[in-house]
Amino acid sequence: MTTLTAQSLTLEAFLQLPETEPPSEYINGQIIQKPMPKGRHSRLQGKLGGAINDAAEEAKLAYAFPELRCSFGDRSLIPDLAVFTWDRIPKTATGEIPDDIEAAPDWTIEILSPKQNANKVLGNILHCLNHGSQLGWFLEPDDESILVLLPNQAPRLYEGDIPLPVLASLPLELTAAQVFDWLRL
Repeated sequence: MTTLTAQSLTLEAFLQLPETEPPSEYINGQIIQKPMPKGRHSRLQGKLGGAINDAAEEAKLAYAFPELRCSFGDRSLIPDLAVFTWDRIPKTATGEIPDDIEAAPDWTIEILSPKQNANKVLGNILHCLNHGSQLGWFLEPDDESILVLLPNQAPRLYEGDIPLPVLASLPLELTAAQVFDWLRL
């Protein structure tokens, strides 16, 4: 993960910069480049996003956006999955999804990548919760655990076959064991 100090760079100025590859986030006045996703990360992100969208999109309950830039509360973050309930998906006057999202997702999901700083990732989830997110998941592929964060509650670690909390409106039942079984092809 590369960190660039942006002296006196504002969020607005950061958002005017060209996108980088891999993308960068703006956190506490610093530009932090996200690590390039690797195999396990990519597989978990794709399968989890698909499972959420299979359960929620047709009924117009929610949608999981992969790698969606969300700028709010003096940060510009790119959660691995940003899940918005259907009524909170930002839309243009013509009903399309805008390019610029200026809201916290209802559910933010992060998958720890090799060489990624766990506390920075957890800090992003906490920032989302402090700005209206209802739920945060932090997936740790090495020990096959999922740390669940809810507003005003102590975090809870999930492993094995204990059902994971999801957004209340979603007809989705998952366990950490099911999620990490997706890594076995």
